[in-house]
Amino acid sequence: MTFDTVKLQQEQSLAILTLNRPDRLNSINATMRQELMTVLTRLAADTSVRAVLITGAGRAFCAGQDLHERRRAPGEPRADLGQSLRQGYNPIARAIRSLDKPVVCAVNGVAAGAGANLALACDLVVAKRSARFIQSFINIGLIPDCGGTWSLARKVGHARATGLAMTGTPIGAEQAVEWGLIWQCYPDESFGRDALQLGLELARKPTRALAAIKSALAGAYHNTFDEQLALEAEYQQRCGQSDDYQEGLQAFFDKRAPAFRGR
Repeated sequence: MTFDTVKLQQEQSLAILTLNRPDRLNSINATMRQELMTVLTRLAADTSVRAVLITGAGRAFCAGQDLHERRRAPGEPRADLGQSLRQGYNPIARAIRSLDKPVVCAVNGVAAGAGANLALACDLVVAKRSARFIQSFINIGLIPDCGGTWSLARKVGHARATGLAMTGTPIGAEQAVEWGLIWQCYPDESFGRDALQLGLELARKPTRALAAIKSALAGAYHNTFDEQLALEAEYQQRCGQSDDYQEGLQAFFDKRAPAFRGR
C-alpha cells in the first residue's frame, strides 16, 4: 500500500515510518492523521516488526498542525479543536504508547507543537544536534496537546514544563538531553546512521521484555510502591516463560551473544 503523506519501509525487523510532507515541514493534515492511524494499526498487528522508528523527510521532523487546514472565511463556523483532538490526534498518541514494541522517534529537524508532543509520546527520542523543540501553541492562543502537558510535566518537572508551555521558547537538542526531555542527540553528519543503528539494536532485543518494560514504566506514574512490586512480579513471570529468556540463559552459559527472536 502506498500513502500520500507518510512512507513505510522495513529493514530486518525494524519498521521505519517517515512523515513525508517536506514542502510543508511535515505539518499534519487530515490525510496524514488518517494515514498515521492506518500504519500504526498495521504495525501493532505485524509480528515481523519488533521495533518502530519514526522520523521526518527533509529538513524538519514535524511543524505540528497544518494551520492552512484551520483557515476559515469570515462568518464561517470556527473549528472544533476538541473534536479534532478526540478523533484525530489523541488516537495517534494512544496508538504509539500502546504498541507492544519499542518506538524510537528520530527528530531530524524542528519539532513544533503537535509534532513535538507526538515525538514525546514515543519510548525513546533522539535528535540531530541542530534540532529544536518548540511548544508553539501559546503563539496562537492554545495549550499543548497530544499529551504534551502530561509528557512535559513528567519529563522535565513542573517549573520547566510551565516555562516551555507559557513562553513557547525553543530549546535545542543538547539542552533537551540535559533536561531529560529526550534520550540522546547525535551529530548532524551521522544522525541517520546513528538513529537507524539504535532502531536495529532494539529490533534485535527480546521484544516481550521490551513491551513489559514499556508497560511497567507507564504504570509507575500512578501505582503505589506495593502495586508496582506486584506488577513487576506479574511481568517477570510472563517474561520468564518466553523463548527469549531461555535463549538469554543458554547464551550466558555458552558465553556467546544471544540470538533473540521476539518470542
